[in-house]
Amino acid sequence: MYSASDLRKGLKIEIEGQPWVITDFSFMKPGKGQSVYNCKLKNMITGTTMQKSYRSNDKMNKCRLEEKALAYSYVDGDDYVFMDENYEQITISKELLGESRFYLKEDVSVSFLLHDGNPIGATFPNFIEREVIGTEPGARGNTATNVLKPATIEGGFDVQVPLFVNEGDIVKIDTRTGEYADRVTKR
Repeated sequence: MYSASDLRKGLKIEIEGQPWVITDFSFMKPGKGQSVYNCKLKNMITGTTMQKSYRSNDKMNKCRLEEKALAYSYVDGDDYVFMDENYEQITISKELLGESRFYLKEDVSVSFLLHDGNPIGATFPNFIEREVIGTEPGARGNTATNVLKPATIEGGFDVQVPLFVNEGDIVKIDTRTGEYADRVTKR
């Protein structure tokens, strides 16, 4: 259990069985009476927000969160199957992975945030290396500015790359932004 004095930005608490994170926090001490802790909370599953005030003697439940690294195994319809270190399979929905699902490749390790054993968030490695499977050849002489062209990487994700990147090159992609970071090897 947390007391109201433990509240701070980024703290994760449980309200009515749902995980919430404090996104904004303020403290007010009136002339008379108890201190008031005003919090802006965001639901970690649905993304909804709410305002809540706590008095100095209020108690909050700790959030039962666990972080677990899982290795990507295969696709099963609209679901993605991952495996833990004990070879147990865990099915993750396409909606939870979002656009990041295009970065998946066999045996890629993804860190999942679990609430009561159910996945609620995924953290991919910061950078991945993938082969360019489709792009147009760059036009020569058009290099005065940072000119980009569209390219499709393995997995079917489209990314903007510099003109010198060609089909068959291995590029590094930043998974946090979905942007090209570097060319690793060229064909």
